[in-house]
Amino acid sequence: QVQLVESGGGSVQAGGSLRLSCAASGYTRSSYCMAWFRQAPGKEREEVATIDGGGSTRYADSVKGRFTISQDNAKNTLYLQMNSLKPDDTAMYYCAARYGGNWCPQPGWMSSYGYWGQGTQVTVSS
Repeated sequence: QVQLVESGGGSVQAGGSLRLSCAASGYTRSSYCMAWFRQAPGKEREEVATIDGGGSTRYADSVKGRFTISQDNAKNTLYLQMNSLKPDDTAMYYCAARYGGNWCPQPGWMSSYGYWGQGTQVTVSS
């Protein structure tokens, strides 16, 4: 089993920055995909960014150039640096993981992720 715990959410004004963290514990493995998703009220959960065990990353068009996904393998921690935040970024942010192969599912294939965190709220005011 794997446990994922997110932290770092909060309230900021538009243009501000936040860094989310996701600490993984339990039976983690060296080949994986880890991702950040978000879900705003009344909207479907959407993929924000992914990173695999080989270091390949992918970003949603809406966050390219503003968000950076990274990882500290020594700490088993995933990060999401969010800059130039906009009110549209307001959502609950979740980290997710799948293990077994350095590849990430296509956007929308959320069922491929076997592990999810509980979420951390990000609120951006104008």
